[in-house]
Amino acid sequence: MYTNRIKNLQTKLGHLEVDALLIENEFNLLYLTGFDGQQGDGRLFITPTEATLITDARYEEDLHERLEVGIKLMITRNYMEVITNQVKENSVKVLGFEDTIIYQDFAKLTQLPNLSLKATAGVVNQLRAVKGPEEIAANIKAIELSDQGFNYLLTQIKPGLTEIQVSNILDNWMKAHGSTGASFETIVASGVRAAMPHGAATSKIIKTGEMITIDFGYYVDGYTSDITRTIALGEPDPKLKEIYNIVKDAQQKTMDAVKPGVSGKALDKIGRDFITSKGYGKEFNHGMGHGIGLDIHEYPESYGAMSEYAVSQNEILTVEPGIYVKDLGGVRIEDDVLVTEIGCQRLSKITQELIILN
Repeated sequence: MYTNRIKNLQTKLGHLEVDALLIENEFNLLYLTGFDGQQGDGRLFITPTEATLITDARYEEDLHERLEVGIKLMITRNYMEVITNQVKENSVKVLGFEDTIIYQDFAKLTQLPNLSLKATAGVVNQLRAVKGPEEIAANIKAIELSDQGFNYLLTQIKPGLTEIQVSNILDNWMKAHGSTGASFETIVASGVRAAMPHGAATSKIIKTGEMITIDFGYYVDGYTSDITRTIALGEPDPKLKEIYNIVKDAQQKTMDAVKPGVSGKALDKIGRDFITSKGYGKEFNHGMGHGIGLDIHEYPESYGAMSEYAVSQNEILTVEPGIYVKDLGGVRIEDDVLVTEIGCQRLSKITQELIILN
């Protein structure tokens, strides 16, 4: 699997006009080799015919057992020495690098004689966007478990709990039932705090009559979910119920338009124009969605802002419109969808109707 991904990347070196490519991003290393070390713990040097994974002795035994045949392993504490030797041995004149390269590495590379450096931002990220069957299955598994965790959380929420307590209840359940951890800090924003799109959970006490926005993502088998629901604890403000239905309709209109070939800008415009037509255009202040997979935000990082992006089959995208009204509250509904041959499949199965807890 990994060697096939590397071969696919090797075919693109000529188009990129580079003789070799240096990979440092932790998610790209995981995607291309299965190496699951921390950011900065490994490098991958790719030429048209070879791939060399460079890391230190902490990972040696594990990698000897599971690194696929065809990927060379170099164990050292001096990564740059190996990279320099690779440049010389392969007569590399132009080396491609990611825009997330460690500055210290970049500075050392600039000192190598007769070597030109070329930024190749996003090349591996774009490969990661189109998922294979195993990746889709892992994403679906993460989403299904997240659905179950959220349904359990609904049985536990009551007046008097703090936002942090609500977040911890979900986090503990997910880890107890197979998740390896959250892909970002769970957002729980209640009452007027729900007007903050990314309001981290606080010690604020949740009260009857408030709306609560809960945004969460959890890893299973290396792939993550990303789901948001806004619920009500008791009967909410009628204005917020009206806003909820606007957001729900905007999300559905956007999902109905997802299909291979449609531009990200067109998708964003559909939902955004609908919200604007209802008088809340200024209160929708973030993108319509992004890709997910190994990382919580991966290509397309924000499809409405990417002028050249067009949807491809087997991508997994979020669709997450929202409206945020200062001193009143906010609503966001987010689901993960798999792009199919003719449209999309909504993977998260939590109801899109407003949930009112009594």
